[in-house]
Amino acid sequence: MLPTVFRLLARLPLPLMHRLGTGFGWLVWWTSPDYRRRFKTNAEAAGFTPAQYRPAIGAAGAMAAELPWLWARPRGESVLPRVVRWDGIEAFEAALAERKGVIIVTPHLGSWEMYGQALAERLVGTYGPLTALFRPPRKAWMAKLMDGSRDRAGLQTVPTSTKGVRSLIRALRSGGYTGVLPDQVPPLGQGVWAPFFGRDAYTMTLLPRLAQQTGARVFLGVCERLPRGAGYVIRCEPFDGTAMSDPKATPEAAAAAMNQGIERLIRSLPGQYVWDYARHKQPKQVREPESAEGGAA
Repeated sequence: MLPTVFRLLARLPLPLMHRLGTGFGWLVWWTSPDYRRRFKTNAEAAGFTPAQYRPAIGAAGAMAAELPWLWARPRGESVLPRVVRWDGIEAFEAALAERKGVIIVTPHLGSWEMYGQALAERLVGTYGPLTALFRPPRKAWMAKLMDGSRDRAGLQTVPTSTKGVRSLIRALRSGGYTGVLPDQVPPLGQGVWAPFFGRDAYTMTLLPRLAQQTGARVFLGVCERLPRGAGYVIRCEPFDGTAMSDPKATPEAAAAAMNQGIERLIRSLPGQYVWDYARHKQPKQVREPESAEGGAA
């Protein structure tokens, strides 16, 4: 039933879905006290004012409303006409032309689903597919929908396992490219504590390890959703010369450098960050840093 609804919604004009989604975002805001409190707490703790973060309330709904089109639009329908501007794509393509691999840091900001599909569709003819780690959802109907979303021009997925990571490393070493959501809280033992907007957050080490082991270039990436359904702007910003890519850097230094890059992206577009995401939650059995417990020397 739900896949059918998604396919029907995918046929509606995307600007209309964005408007409906914006209204839905505000409806959730006013009817869910827990959501509202978590959203405000995270945004204000990061130092943003209501004027800066309030647009993200509607943007959260617009993000959900564009998923039917991104996941279930008719096969062969291109996303590229929706992209009205590419900022930094020349530097990105020049990095790919070096054939040393490229890693894109794409946090929960703007339309990261659109980012991956548009970039892959644009580049596949010259540089091959974008390779990404992918864990199918547990729910069968959602897995079916997301399978369709990943079966698009230029996208190649590998499982979130040791075998999948090895495939990703091979792709990077052969000159390929990948995009990773870097602000997810990793499983126990797969991260380190690093500052994120002034508070320690358990941060993945996978992405810095990929950069350090393969020598791949690193870019910050965001797909900005323009108002009133006017389209998207895709930005690619080189992120060179940091501890994230330094093989001699400690995991903590590399994670801190990555978080600084993510912060920079969010500051450029706070009205489209997913502020209700529990970025500072603690994985089970992971001890807080001593400084957070008041036990630092």
